[in-house]
Amino acid sequence: MGMVGTVGLVLHPQRDSKKAIDTILRWAAEKGVTVLGLPEEVGRIDCTAVPVDAAALVERADLLVGLGGDGTMLRTMRLLAGRPTPILGVNLGKLGFLAEIDVDDLAGTLSAIDEHRYTVESRMAIRSRINGMDVTAFNDIALVRIPGDGLAALSVTPAGSDFVRFAADAVIVATSTGSTAYSFSAGGPIVSPRVEAVLVVPAAAHSSFNRALVLPADEDVTLEVLPTSGRLAVEVDGAVVAHLCPGDTVTVAAWPGAAKVVRVGTTFYERARRKLRVDGSLEAY
Repeated sequence: MGMVGTVGLVLHPQRDSKKAIDTILRWAAEKGVTVLGLPEEVGRIDCTAVPVDAAALVERADLLVGLGGDGTMLRTMRLLAGRPTPILGVNLGKLGFLAEIDVDDLAGTLSAIDEHRYTVESRMAIRSRINGMDVTAFNDIALVRIPGDGLAALSVTPAGSDFVRFAADAVIVATSTGSTAYSFSAGGPIVSPRVEAVLVVPAAAHSSFNRALVLPADEDVTLEVLPTSGRLAVEVDGAVVAHLCPGDTVTVAAWPGAAKVVRVGTTFYERARRKLRVDGSLEAY
């Protein structure tokens, strides 16, 4: 008997996902598998997926499939945060670093999962409480300057120990998953998702010390907005969720193993090399 009895869909709000959905529905019909989707998403497409609310989608699905790009994968991971349900990412965009496969490989991959021929990659999240709101990120939480309001001036206190102060365009607190996203563009290290670590990375630092910090998952880190700072936007996986003023503080904690991502053969290093175009020097030393 196959592993998958119910597949849940999470769709990109704009990209054309009809080919992928048709593939899933054909495969599901052959296997006697139920396909669920969120009403506002599957309602845009003429298909036989059963519309259910988010709670039912999360509760009933044996496998959740994110159709889109990295943003769709991050949203899918947040929906399932803390649950053991595996997530398959299908790339409909350009980069798709978090996605495992392209549409042409979808039917074969679903069969491989159904037959238990896959592995699971645990993904750590980070959590915080900001302005009375609980937030969860799988890439990063970034405190970002607002143009015209001055720099982001922040003190960084890991494990209760006052360590460094940054003046920068932003200070990014990232997971290992997020090491290939905003953190990477700010000069942070590439970190395997198997490493449960929290990265603190300044973007365009105006400080004499401009290095990234790599902290263990069992240490919280607190960022305080200093009196010299401008008003800051708080971005959670790229979406602005709040604003902070001088005197405000944010404490970020790791959440190990918060999501399970399906892998069917590729390694993190293969994906990083291909997607980020990682090439060393061709010279022999």
